[in-house]
Amino acid sequence: MPSFSAQQIALMIQGKIEGDASISVNQFGKIESAQAGEISFLANPKYEDFLYQTKASIIIINESLVLKHSIAATLIRVPDAYAAFATLLSKYQALKTQSLTGIQAPSFIAASAKLGNNHFVAAFAYISEGVKMGVDVKIFSNVVIGENVVIGNNVVLHPGVVIYADCILGSNIVIHSGAVIGSDGFGFAPTADGTYQKVPQMGNVIIEDDVEIGANTTIDRATIGSTIIKKGVKLDNLVQIAHNVEVGQDTVIAAQVGLSGSTKVGKGVMMGGQAGTAGHLSIADGVKIAARSGITKTIDKANSTVTGFPAAEHSTALRAQIHLKNLPNLEKRVKELEILVKQLSEKGKSA
Repeated sequence: MPSFSAQQIALMIQGKIEGDASISVNQFGKIESAQAGEISFLANPKYEDFLYQTKASIIIINESLVLKHSIAATLIRVPDAYAAFATLLSKYQALKTQSLTGIQAPSFIAASAKLGNNHFVAAFAYISEGVKMGVDVKIFSNVVIGENVVIGNNVVLHPGVVIYADCILGSNIVIHSGAVIGSDGFGFAPTADGTYQKVPQMGNVIIEDDVEIGANTTIDRATIGSTIIKKGVKLDNLVQIAHNVEVGQDTVIAAQVGLSGSTKVGKGVMMGGQAGTAGHLSIADGVKIAARSGITKTIDKANSTVTGFPAAEHSTALRAQIHLKNLPNLEKRVKELEILVKQLSEKGKSA
């Protein structure tokens, strides 16, 4: 990391300096272990004690934080320390990738492929016929880009990414290692003799702007038409998006989620890890889906929270879980009541 002064960093994150504005740092550090020459941040109150012990040279803190003791480090106060630190890390990452330019050997770039300015193609990358790229596209080793793929500006494809033919990527996209975009959807038609005939997958995948896709995530091409990942979507590692799915703007999906074919996910949806959906259903805007939930039918209510399998409204599901825990006691009480009823019945007959 190049050296940056507190003054320069404060300008980047719109912060106010308390202390020596000329002090410089050249590394990031966790507040509990940072050393001189490093910058850290405090956002979680649980870590506040480390603020008074750390050796970090610069610390980003919330402007609302009232100090309990004096601090040797230079402070930069911002409205949201976590967001400001994330912004700083993003700017640093951008500086690192922007410095990469040119084409390394050996790599293959088809004669009809068109690369924009300030591109970078690492060794062993493969770029097929008819590919079109914008400016500031960074292609790392072992990336394969199929025929007629279109890629916008400021896109980073990390090692081992595969983009199948005819897919379309917007701008400001990051795709991490091992992700596969545009593989065949799971389309097989049963036949009279009990075997399955493959249904050709003729569509593509469209990824809009400002999307990030985690490592080893797979997004299947549509049977006909497009599988669509809309603007601002963030996908974790190991997510499976099936054919003809549409994921709405600014939706976030955690690891190991599976979306079955033709699922329509609304805007601003949050899906916890290992959740899954049946096919051909819709999820309304703003829905929160707890980890390991199974969505078996359409969710029409916007901004609702669901959990469990089959998924139900959160409070209802919690009540059901409580009753489930009580089933052994309820069974015992029922048996006791059966015995009592039988005894009373026999007593009545003998009277």
